[in-house]
Amino acid sequence: MPKRFWQWIALAVAVIALDQVTKHAIEAAFAYGDVLPVIPGFFNLTLAYNPGAAFSFLADAGGWQRHFFTILALGVSVFIVLTLRKHHGQTLFALSLSLIMGGAIGNVIDRVLFGHVIDFIQVYYRNWYYPAFNLADSAICAGAALMVWDSFRKKESA
Repeated sequence: MPKRFWQWIALAVAVIALDQVTKHAIEAAFAYGDVLPVIPGFFNLTLAYNPGAAFSFLADAGGWQRHFFTILALGVSVFIVLTLRKHHGQTLFALSLSLIMGGAIGNVIDRVLFGHVIDFIQVYYRNWYYPAFNLADSAICAGAALMVWDSFRKKESA
């Protein structure tokens, strides 16, 4: 397998490691629901648990969603590895796939070990609060945004 492929896998592993280290550090420092203002009026650290998906989608579904999202993320990760094998030389596309896979597996680890995802980043303004999230979620969103950007770049160059 080409060196570039393994570099993308290493990036995904680095995302997973950073995600897990930050989640465990927050869990060690905070009790559930604790809030630490970092930038008052904009950004807090907090400890929240999400048994669902993004924005707590299906959080109250009774538990089956834990297995569903775990299987979905693992399936997507297998697909990403196979796609990276073919497209490891397409830098922006491969970067996006690596970020998505690293984030997905980071959240899978939480679901398997704890039955929920650990969230700790809280962005807000006045009485509006964005749902708490974590580095894995950030990597998935950044990867998705890069994938969209890459798709537009391909149209422009065609």
